[in-house]
Amino acid sequence: MGGHDWYLEYQIHRNRPGLLGDIASLLGMLSINILTINGVENKRRGMLLNTDDREKIHALKHILNRVDNITVTAIRPPTLMDRMAVRHGRYLDRCLEDKRTYRFTREELGLLVDFMAKLFQKEGNQLIGVRGMPRVGKTESIVASSVCANKRWIFLSSTLLRQTVRKQLAEDEMTINNVYIIDGIVSTLRSTERHHMLVQEIMRMEATKVVEHPDIFVRETEYSLDDFDYIIELRNEPDEVISYEVLDSDMAVFDIR
Repeated sequence: MGGHDWYLEYQIHRNRPGLLGDIASLLGMLSINILTINGVENKRRGMLLNTDDREKIHALKHILNRVDNITVTAIRPPTLMDRMAVRHGRYLDRCLEDKRTYRFTREELGLLVDFMAKLFQKEGNQLIGVRGMPRVGKTESIVASSVCANKRWIFLSSTLLRQTVRKQLAEDEMTINNVYIIDGIVSTLRSTERHHMLVQEIMRMEATKVVEHPDIFVRETEYSLDDFDYIIELRNEPDEVISYEVLDSDMAVFDIR
């Protein structure tokens, strides 16, 4: 489809019968195509629209501002967050203190995989951290996201099946289109000098790198959390505390994911 995509969002004050139909008819009269419609929490509705004429968007905004029962909260080119909100019917949970941090629970694995897959499809260098307690599903989510993004995933270190510590990669494994997965605990506390050199080489590549347990990784290396473009937190329950204190007394608990 030609033209440009737009994100329309409005707050519904009184959801009278036929309100959505009226708005859809208005879009039809303006020849603005509706790509997706969904509710996005708290009586808000979001739509992805498409039109080849920016003036039609200005006209739409002008008319909608005079429609009773709704308040327009956004008309803009869609961000990744907008697309996710419309597709899944809810906003991503972002940390107020650090806008790079996104929070998910196990119930939202579909949303998490979709979000990470969109990140993996971006070109260029990016560093993503994934926090979470053992056996919460971090590694599986990263692999599933790679599959959705049609990317090949390469474990530099992992505890998914058994402990993996790579010392070298084959030539076809060293491409910028791969997703490189690093277990921050295994790579820093249980590895060899050759592995460290390989990790440093991959970190310098213009590719997507995903580091599980980023806090341990930065504690034991020269990198800092400021180097990460995104931090993803995965919990069993919304109020679960992600703690690394257990490491000091029992490293074995982290032997499985």
